[in-house]
Amino acid sequence: MTRTPVVVIGGGQAGLAMSHHLGSRGIDHVVLERGEVANSWRTERWDSLRMLTPNWMTRLPGHRYEGPDPDGFMTKDETIGLLETYGRSFDAPIRPGVTVEQVRAESTGFEVLTDQGSWSCDAVVAATGASSEPRLPAVAPEIPPAIEQLTALQYRNPDRLASGEVLVVGASASGAQIADELQRSGRQVTLAVGEHVRLQRSYRGRDIHWWMDAIGQLDERFDEVDDINRARRLPSLQLVGSPEHRTLDINTLRSAGVGIVGKLMGVAGSRAQFSGALRNLVANADLKQNRLLDRIDEFATEHGLDTELSETTRPDPTDPGAAPTELELGRFRTIVWATGYRPTYPWLDRTAFDRRGRLVHDGGVASLSGLYMLGLPFLRRRKSSFVDGVGADAAELASHLHAHLDRRVSA
Repeated sequence: MTRTPVVVIGGGQAGLAMSHHLGSRGIDHVVLERGEVANSWRTERWDSLRMLTPNWMTRLPGHRYEGPDPDGFMTKDETIGLLETYGRSFDAPIRPGVTVEQVRAESTGFEVLTDQGSWSCDAVVAATGASSEPRLPAVAPEIPPAIEQLTALQYRNPDRLASGEVLVVGASASGAQIADELQRSGRQVTLAVGEHVRLQRSYRGRDIHWWMDAIGQLDERFDEVDDINRARRLPSLQLVGSPEHRTLDINTLRSAGVGIVGKLMGVAGSRAQFSGALRNLVANADLKQNRLLDRIDEFATEHGLDTELSETTRPDPTDPGAAPTELELGRFRTIVWATGYRPTYPWLDRTAFDRRGRLVHDGGVASLSGLYMLGLPFLRRRKSSFVDGVGADAAELASHLHAHLDRRVSA
């Protein structure tokens, strides 16, 4: 058994950010990665995917983007290259190809069992992110077996799907982008729309993330919101990163020929049933977007930016059209489930969970002493799941972890 003070599980952006902060504090540690650095980007992302945040927001501890296209959006391969280079820049102690099988809490700390041996440590950082497992709706098993089903984690490109019409279920970032790509490839696509967060790509001449960063929304903390559990469950932003800086919402999808229906509610015989509340959902998304744009306009006026910005032009209200509430399932050859993800920790000591199987933590500090979580949505601030957010979270958790190690030494 190998002894080290800290074991970090996961070699993506969160694990590397934590490694950087631990190393700068002189804390010995190891980063265990089941595949290679940026494994999720390599194996669980579609080919054309780009970052949703502009390149200037690609900020990690000790790293800032200095390339020629600060307002562009990194491709999948560029993101993999970034994380590889970042890990090498500070010689992160990464062990690739190591699968964690069990983490046991003991009186002396933790024992981490893997397929490549075991580690004894005082603290564990679970940095495997929020997209370990797709969330599938209860209706999924009722889909006829003749229809191909795959999740957004399995989707790669239009050529990999069977020929014919496609139903994409879920209209947040993944679902909207996949539906857009499939429709542009010549497929006929229907998009089932549930709760979503509508946002323009740009407003008054600046990227929407520039505005959210400027007004402080991305730095809102987990202990400052009224309902943190609700905030952590919000769908991802309905955005796309593209060279053209396109806006991608229901209006643009519908204009491109995508059929729009409400949330998939059930299957009755050979027919799919969809919610009739679609107009209420899109009206609510429009309302929330306009509230944010109001806040941006107020900020611009207060800071004297109005003269240098383009005029205020609000997006048109969402028009979903005459969305049917039933469709024959037989018309579809493929269903793509873009219904969200959940983090999973099958290897983690059961004492870290409550009776409902939910991981118990306060801003990434688990109830199980010495255990930390990193890379989850709104973990400590609204941007926690962004590349730009994990560094600040990692700094605070590394400070807490350092104090935990000091207490153990004193004891």
